[in-house]
Amino acid sequence: MLIIFVFTFFYCSLIGYFIIGFDKVEVFKKQFLVEETKFSIVIPFRNESENLPDLLQSLSELEYPKHLFEILFIDDTSEDDSVEIIHDFKTQHHTLSIENKKNIRLTNSPKKDAITTAIHSAKNEWIITTDADCIVPKLWLKTLDAFIQKHNPEMIIAPVTYSVSNTFFEQFQLLDFLSLQSSTIAGFGIGKPFLCNGANLTYKKEEFKLLKGFEGNTNIASGDDIFLMEKFLIKHPKKIMCLKSLNALVSTKSQDSVTNLIQQRIRWAAKTASYNNSFGKLVGLFVLSMNAIIISLAIFTILNIIKFEILIFIFIVKFFFDLFLIHKSAHFFNQKLNIKNYIISSFLYPFFSVYIAVKSIFFEFKWKERSFKQ
Repeated sequence: MLIIFVFTFFYCSLIGYFIIGFDKVEVFKKQFLVEETKFSIVIPFRNESENLPDLLQSLSELEYPKHLFEILFIDDTSEDDSVEIIHDFKTQHHTLSIENKKNIRLTNSPKKDAITTAIHSAKNEWIITTDADCIVPKLWLKTLDAFIQKHNPEMIIAPVTYSVSNTFFEQFQLLDFLSLQSSTIAGFGIGKPFLCNGANLTYKKEEFKLLKGFEGNTNIASGDDIFLMEKFLIKHPKKIMCLKSLNALVSTKSQDSVTNLIQQRIRWAAKTASYNNSFGKLVGLFVLSMNAIIISLAIFTILNIIKFEILIFIFIVKFFFDLFLIHKSAHFFNQKLNIKNYIISSFLYPFFSVYIAVKSIFFEFKWKERSFKQ
């Protein structure tokens, strides 16, 4: 039992460290500069006819000189009318530079192939990746440009949030996602970056090529973001920066069913074992172990092996430390926390996370109607 208390202490210390780290990353203040950075926005897609109209509308509203950016859509064998939607949009917006190319499949990772396909034809110095189910803010490029002019980075990790209603299912996903985003920002605050999201990732095209892109991890279906960040970190540890700004905040949709949520989270978890970042692996192990401890204590309590008070104490301590961290990102992202949903989610999440971890190790996952193994 002493081991459990000691482990809980270290877990809470880690979360406390993240809470401090989150505040250490300063919010980037909007600056009015003469725009000069040229961007190539890369968007892989497959069967996204329901989501593309919203994304396209947001792209058309970008407040940035049209000659300084291009939009590259990469079609990964869509079977719906996604291509037609992009074509119709292009004909109606002649001032935007829009290209739609077919994905050149070379590896086990369709998305990495799509990004590589786009970069080979990209005209501009800076690559931005996002997803077809996202909406980008009007000042997205202007903020990135100002950040680049001020800091001269090699890669920029920018924030992502969920656009959700107040249903419990969507709130459950939001809480999970907020914990990831707060940990992402906190990692930079403590000088140990270990997470990023390909829905809002910016980097230099030539550096991508010099680092040979995704070579070395193309056998893994996902990880177009984190594995690339790890490569950049090795060569430019001080030039990978976090852009903490609502003006650069990309919003994406939550999953619409439990099955899709499970498949998405399995896909995310499946790449963890292949991380080169030892700190990231350690954090993942701590989080998974803490959730496994909660489940074990619950079982031992039911079997009258331990006292109920021990379970309650450990649960409450974890509950409040997690809440403090999630509240940080919720406040920053202007997301309203529903405390009732948070309480229920706190009971369910240990079972959910352990289930996902087990599934990611022993089972394949589905992504865009296709099956993949780890």
